[in-house]
Amino acid sequence: MKLPLPSQIRVLERGWLSSNNILFLEGSQATLVDSGYVSHAPQTLALVREALAGRRLARIINSHSHSDHIGGNAALQREFGCGITVPAGIAEAVAAWDEDFLMLRPSGQRGERFLHDATLSAGDEFELAGLSWRALPAPGHDMEALVFHCASRRLLISGDALWRDGFGIQFAEVMGLAPGLAATRATLEAIGRLEVDLVIPGHGAPFAEFDDAMERAMRRVAAFEEDPSRMARNALKACFTFNLLELRRLRRDALADYLSGISFFDDVNTRLLHLSPGALADWLLGELLRARVVALQDDYIVPTQNA
Repeated sequence: MKLPLPSQIRVLERGWLSSNNILFLEGSQATLVDSGYVSHAPQTLALVREALAGRRLARIINSHSHSDHIGGNAALQREFGCGITVPAGIAEAVAAWDEDFLMLRPSGQRGERFLHDATLSAGDEFELAGLSWRALPAPGHDMEALVFHCASRRLLISGDALWRDGFGIQFAEVMGLAPGLAATRATLEAIGRLEVDLVIPGHGAPFAEFDDAMERAMRRVAAFEEDPSRMARNALKACFTFNLLELRRLRRDALADYLSGISFFDDVNTRLLHLSPGALADWLLGELLRARVVALQDDYIVPTQNA
């Protein structure tokens, strides 16, 4: 069942590398939740400008700190002079532009520094497009992430805490930084107690199959709890696929060195898989070729979809 969004909410559904952009129309101005990846900034500007239809972009709100959600902030701020609100838990890292905390340097991804002027904390209530929303904690994929719930319209902006078929990479857990998987389970249990008719996820189309998505997500958590190496393999495949979309191509014989040179891949392998650099590269390439996520062209690894 597909439910209509309120007319004052527009979802700009994006493909990888970018997160969805959610635009809230508020009279002569508007607010945007999440801004995509930095290399997509020109496309983000064009999409947002068209959707604004002459309105002023007054504010950006970020659900969490990852590159595909904050990457358009700086460009949009330059273009529209908008304010930027971030989760309180990432404010210090954003101000200092701590690329390790923001998972830019460890993952081999990029971002452009921006200035924020406000924060949201778990439990805060705020208004978007004439509707009342509450920010709720959603640690797991990002330990400082927030989701946004509108009780009156039974809407949930879930970021990467809940997708139609899963949730985001368990960075903290596989890197040994925090008990992220336990946090993901607790986040999903809390989300499951909300009254929700429609979910607007960070990736993919809005969906009404909330109970089914929750069941799938909880099964995924259980599978990862049972076999941490499965979680590690999933994380490595997803992160490399993301990075390759920006790289566009990588020599096959350079893959092992590439993986060894980025701390996320090296650390996860060292902690959970224990493969040699060459064996890790061979395993990863074989998995992605079998899934038809990548292809080989003249000894280069290339993605099978466009960024």
